[in-house]
Amino acid sequence: MKAPSSGFFLIIFILFLTSSCVTKKHLTYLRFSGSSAAISREAGDRQSTVTPSAYKVMPHDNLYIRVITPDPQWSELFNSMPVGMGGSLTEESAALFGYSVDESGMIEIPFVGKVMVGGRTLSEIKVELDSVFKGYVTDAAITIRLVNNFISIIGEVRLPGRYPIMRDRINVFEALSMAGDMTTFGNRQRLKLIRPSPYGPIIKEFSLADRSIFSSEFYYIMPNDVIYVMPMKGRAFEVNSTIWTLLLSTITSTLGVIAFFRTL
Repeated sequence: MKAPSSGFFLIIFILFLTSSCVTKKHLTYLRFSGSSAAISREAGDRQSTVTPSAYKVMPHDNLYIRVITPDPQWSELFNSMPVGMGGSLTEESAALFGYSVDESGMIEIPFVGKVMVGGRTLSEIKVELDSVFKGYVTDAAITIRLVNNFISIIGEVRLPGRYPIMRDRINVFEALSMAGDMTTFGNRQRLKLIRPSPYGPIIKEFSLADRSIFSSEFYYIMPNDVIYVMPMKGRAFEVNSTIWTLLLSTITSTLGVIAFFRTL
């Protein structure tokens, strides 16, 4: 029986290689709307977007609260961080001087006691603190921020990691741009978003090829969200391409040696 030629194995390898190619269709965002795969080319095509909901504080969050009054002595009294350090807040200093939310959703403020913040937005907490401090001082200016204002982006992106959110509102496309966008093998139609909640993590799978993402509650990113970009099937072949190349080279070399000795 005649052994397969090296050209036969070369053809098989090329077929494997071409089957793993990524087409432009797989790299395009917002290709279709809803269940329709047809691309809308109408001028002025508009998509309605969902109004982003404000983040609600949860246990283990860390809050930066600053109380400034006309009297520096009162300011020192109500602030866990020394007044002179207000301009040098870091994540590390916040861990020491910030207010950590306990399991019951409470924080404890010096000389005031415990205040319920869990399940409330930052605006609602500020209104509550304004009311609380009126019983102690007048003309107090209160600043409140979420210290652990980060998102994590993992999977098939160019720069996976943990990123700070510097604005109150950021969408999923802006988040991915922080990580350098998806790689060639990032699956635009299969992403997962993991969002913490008081009842456990919520996992949502969605597509960025579908324009319905604009009306999804997951279009806007929340603090502590995790975005996971899943790989396409061709990624496994791309990772193992070196092994396939080495194997093909070994087979063709062996067949070449056998063919040479047969001609002797």
